[in-house]
Amino acid sequence: MTVVRLTEVTRVHGEGAAAVHALKGVSLDVDAGELVAVMGPSGSGKSTLLNLAGGLDRPTSGSVHIDERDLAGVRDLAALRRRSVGYVFQDLNLITSLTAAENVMLPRELDGVRSRVAREEAMAVLTEIDVADLADRFPEELSGGQRQRVAIARALVGERRLLLADEPTGALDTRTGDEILRLLRARCDAGAAVLLVTHESRYAGWADRVVFLRDGMITDSTDASLVST
Repeated sequence: MTVVRLTEVTRVHGEGAAAVHALKGVSLDVDAGELVAVMGPSGSGKSTLLNLAGGLDRPTSGSVHIDERDLAGVRDLAALRRRSVGYVFQDLNLITSLTAAENVMLPRELDGVRSRVAREEAMAVLTEIDVADLADRFPEELSGGQRQRVAIARALVGERRLLLADEPTGALDTRTGDEILRLLRARCDAGAAVLLVTHESRYAGWADRVVFLRDGMITDSTDASLVST
């Protein structure tokens, strides 16, 4: 089953001579249980693609569907994102005044889940990614790799059907980066759809398929085994 579908999506920032065409007629499907890596040079439209796929931005033209729902017709996109989409931001976006557990709990609490239940769910995911012992620490008390794990836990908590990861291994050592990809791959194998932006072929090798972007357009799509090192 297709979890996210982009059809002839174009995104233009600005107008007239200053207009920037971030994406130009991009079409892409990601199915349940599939991990798709997106590669391309800086400025090719990778982050824009993720933002549109997750409903964080709207296309100038074309359509985006999540679980067959056209996002253009969804009145409460924030609720849909909390329930269906997990996003690992490049800069993590952890709230410094909240503990690791509280950061993971937050989207569930915003969705009306009682604090006790939200904490149980958060602890289950933190245990899954082996950082439950850090639950009551604040982000500034964690290493880069630990903060990355907490950000991934926040993306995984609840029944997330779609996971979007923007360079989730940035600034991490190889061992920690491999552990992060192992976590994403495991959730994908459990039935989620994963869209991963990366510039490293070793991490793209964890995917089922690699899509190449250049100048806002998909230029190629291939089996991930052909680009891994």
